[in-house]
Amino acid sequence: MHTKQDFLSLSDLTAIELANLLALAVELKQEWKSGGNQPVLKNKTLGMVFTKPSLRTRVSFEMGMRHLGGHAMYISPDEIQLGKRESVPDVARVLSRYVDGIMARVFAHADVVALAQYARVPVINGLSDYTHPCQGLADLLTILEYRGAIKGCTIAYVGDANNVANSLAFGGALLGAHVVIGAPEGYQLREDVAKRATALAAANGGSLVQVTDPRSAVEGADVVYTDVWTSMGQEAEAAQRAKVFPPFQINAALMALAKKDAMVMHCLPAHRGYEITDEVADSPQSALWDQAENRMHAQKAILVKLLG
Repeated sequence: MHTKQDFLSLSDLTAIELANLLALAVELKQEWKSGGNQPVLKNKTLGMVFTKPSLRTRVSFEMGMRHLGGHAMYISPDEIQLGKRESVPDVARVLSRYVDGIMARVFAHADVVALAQYARVPVINGLSDYTHPCQGLADLLTILEYRGAIKGCTIAYVGDANNVANSLAFGGALLGAHVVIGAPEGYQLREDVAKRATALAAANGGSLVQVTDPRSAVEGADVVYTDVWTSMGQEAEAAQRAKVFPPFQINAALMALAKKDAMVMHCLPAHRGYEITDEVADSPQSALWDQAENRMHAQKAILVKLLG
């Protein structure tokens, strides 16, 4: 019996493993576009544990499994009450007897780690407060499609350096991109994340820089990325954040500082008029919808790798 593999953070992968996953995603997307995927996950079932809701995560995983000939089962926040009604290890042990893989979208990263520790089947992190590796893989796939290569690309992330920023920093670093995080004081990358991403970048010919000025962050960038200023679970901080972040809005004036053909990215849902303007979100430079679609194709690669 081979050791099971989990997908918890892009920082767990080597540069080669990440490049191979991306290549597989490209292949599966092409196969899907030219008539459909092979049913390589026939009779396989993915149990999807949600403690926080999502449009993209649920639909992209469900359709991804369906395209690959398998099934996905949605388990709502109320059905398990992870860690409250039933302990995380017990949920992992029970689900392992029923399904071939578990995808969990949770608040606390410790929950995903515990699921992986106690489950006999592969566990995929569908989002935690620490990292969003499925989104990160979809982002890299989108940049690859638009720019032709990731190595040497300048990726500017502007706003709250959250779980999405963490995954972008790890993925970009592994593939030799130059990642610039433009975030206000107090909202920058966690120290451990910055340290890990810096080490990965140094090993793979990339770089990580953090600045507090959004203008210097996007200057000459190939990619300009943002996310909501207040994530789920941070509602109490919303008023304070609304005062701090307006200078970090991605608007036409800020975009003018990036490369003329810079692509705009947002993991969605977007709060239009806050972190991004309609003008930019709906502009020819916007990669938002391709990026959203690529969640499905990137995740298919993860599913094939772990469950195939």
